[in-house]
Amino acid sequence: MRTTPIKLAPGDDLRLRLEQLAREEQASGFVLGVVGNLSRAAFQCPGPPEPTVMEGDLEIITLNGTVSPTGVHLHLSLSDGACHVWGGHLEPGTLVLKGADVLVGWSESASPAAAASEVAPSQPARVEVAVLPSCPWSRRAVRLLRTLQIPHEVVSVEDDDTAKGFMERSGMRSFPQVFVDGDAIGGYDALSEWHSQGRLASLR
Repeated sequence: MRTTPIKLAPGDDLRLRLEQLAREEQASGFVLGVVGNLSRAAFQCPGPPEPTVMEGDLEIITLNGTVSPTGVHLHLSLSDGACHVWGGHLEPGTLVLKGADVLVGWSESASPAAAASEVAPSQPARVEVAVLPSCPWSRRAVRLLRTLQIPHEVVSVEDDDTAKGFMERSGMRSFPQVFVDGDAIGGYDALSEWHSQGRLASLR
């Protein structure tokens, strides 16, 4: 295993910086340790549809999870000024206050060539997801695919014509819309059901 220490400056986005590092390294690995503080923390709890956002002088306690060129799956825990502890899935918008040091370990089995094939597979991805930029269920669908390392294509629906095209294609009026081999299977609930049934594993 090789390691990479990184120093984050005030204002750096913790999640986006780790995503950038994995793309630059073209490798997969995991966070070994972290020390630092935050001015803003965004994290997804299991229940609410929207991420929890906190601001202030926040101390990072732990950061655990995996990073790869296709995305990250990280759990953050932190404490506020009263030493109350919070935590959840790390989301974009988590900003460093004074500084943060993160140590990332890279798996020796994940060669740059293998990682590159995850980013740009020789065959088109079998899974396509049409998402709304501000939709929490869209974010959850993409997060699930990234966590399971399922190759997928994300299409951001940002205008009426694109939305109409997907609605006509799928027969659905809500988003996200998930397609497997070109066929609509439903939204986030359907994707989650496929996962619980073990059907997503065949799409790796």
